[in-house]
Amino acid sequence: MTRVLVVDDEPQILRALRVNLAARQYEVAVAPDGGTALRQAADWHPDLIILDLGLPDLDGVEVIQGLRGWTSVPIIILSGRSDSTDKVDALDAGADDYVTKPFSIDELLARVRAVTRRTGQPDEEAATVRLGDHVIDLSNKTISGGVRLTPTEWHFLELLLRNPGKLISQRQLLREVWGDAYEKETHYLRQYMAQLRRKLERDPSHPVHLLTEPGMGYRFQPSSS
Repeated sequence: MTRVLVVDDEPQILRALRVNLAARQYEVAVAPDGGTALRQAADWHPDLIILDLGLPDLDGVEVIQGLRGWTSVPIIILSGRSDSTDKVDALDAGADDYVTKPFSIDELLARVRAVTRRTGQPDEEAATVRLGDHVIDLSNKTISGGVRLTPTEWHFLELLLRNPGKLISQRQLLREVWGDAYEKETHYLRQYMAQLRRKLERDPSHPVHLLTEPGMGYRFQPSSS
């Protein structure tokens, strides 16, 4: 049974998530603040953490940083803040995804399923990934259909493919592909994503696998089949 730790200072949200997750066969624990969450995570070792950014004692980003010092447990952020900067900071600190309050329980559960599917895979990373009509061999850097990518396109694409369903922030992509000095050059991302879509998506103007979350980052959405 998958263990989920829910961290939020709103009792009604804790209650609603505990009931809905338990009804779907998740084992659930709750924490009303950051300090309790850090202690509970260390003692209980959850498989997933759902974390509110606005806690009474610690900022959610501080909690993420505390967790990332010793665990890679997936973290889904709950945020009632309208400023995307807070969410980007959380993603850069090591969060895996975010859901904005008010949220539908179905949306949150879909994110939970996506994260647990990804982390439930074997440790050895898949050598091949299907993206629409193409099969991509990450080991040999080949793509079916004779598609060719530049080294920079490969680096960008591989970061997304090795994290299926995960939102990768703009800042993280820029740092990892181009380096720290380029972390504000977001036009690079738009240009290279457009190139990848032209080469890999069936309809580049309506992508279904290489997705943009405006102001936030990008994600690879695998086929549902």
